[in-house]
Amino acid sequence: MEEIKREQFNEQKKQGQIVIITGMSGAGKTIAVQSLEDLGYFCVDNLPPVLIPKFAELVDQSHGKIRKVALVIDLRGREFFTALTESLQYIQHHESLMHEILFLDATDQVLVQRYKESRRKHPLAPEGLPLEGIQSERTMLEELKGVATQVIDTSRLKPLQLKERIIARFSGTSEQRLSINVMSFGFKYGMPIDADLIFDVRFLPNPHYVDDLRPKTGLNQEVYDYVMKWPETQTFLIKLLDLMQFMIPQFVKEGKSQVVVGIGCTGGKHRSVSVAEYLGKMLGTSENESVRVSHRDADRDKA
Repeated sequence: MEEIKREQFNEQKKQGQIVIITGMSGAGKTIAVQSLEDLGYFCVDNLPPVLIPKFAELVDQSHGKIRKVALVIDLRGREFFTALTESLQYIQHHESLMHEILFLDATDQVLVQRYKESRRKHPLAPEGLPLEGIQSERTMLEELKGVATQVIDTSRLKPLQLKERIIARFSGTSEQRLSINVMSFGFKYGMPIDADLIFDVRFLPNPHYVDDLRPKTGLNQEVYDYVMKWPETQTFLIKLLDLMQFMIPQFVKEGKSQVVVGIGCTGGKHRSVSVAEYLGKMLGTSENESVRVSHRDADRDKA
């Protein structure tokens, strides 16, 4: 019992987590680091192992602002690779840090096929055959694989399946959280380049032509009520909400972590703002969804 209490106390003292991502070139490290980034990890790719202690200090000195760090270590930094053992020993004895070593592997046959498909050269055999580099790399990484806390064989995993494995391992849940960003904008200022979906609401009655409403935005109740009162608005919103409720689970199934929905009218001030506000209230009812509403151009004419 005393030993259990001591372990619980030690875990409570730990203020951060560092995940070391390593393994065979071509085994999926890019997908792994992207998945951890989606989970809120501060990620650094191709970090020289000698700098691992510096990131441990960064987590300590951030006073809780940086709690989760993912570092990709591979043979692109092989001139520093001999320092890896010493750096790992440092974080293993660091009282305030939990650490994981994620090792990604695949069979030689699969790795060769992936290199052929990508037409990339293996970092250890830039002038030779990919298999030569793969075999050399496997020998170099044998000891590191032996101390890994998690080994994933990606030979038969599709990218989405690997992402699901990473999320299940490091978020404590197999359910992925989808971030929905609803953005209103004005077509006359250009469409948002980062939008996944664009809906044009310029067919709705325009408050711009009502003198009392013109200086206000869709954030004002009078403008919102004006946009919402029309039958065509209500019909559109029913169809739009039905479409979104159908698409959101499909986005999650496909492995997307965020979706940007653009709602556009002429100036981005009245109709689009009102519809975006409505959509923001109606979406995000599931615990696996979060919704953020922003209005890119609502105050642009005040500038």
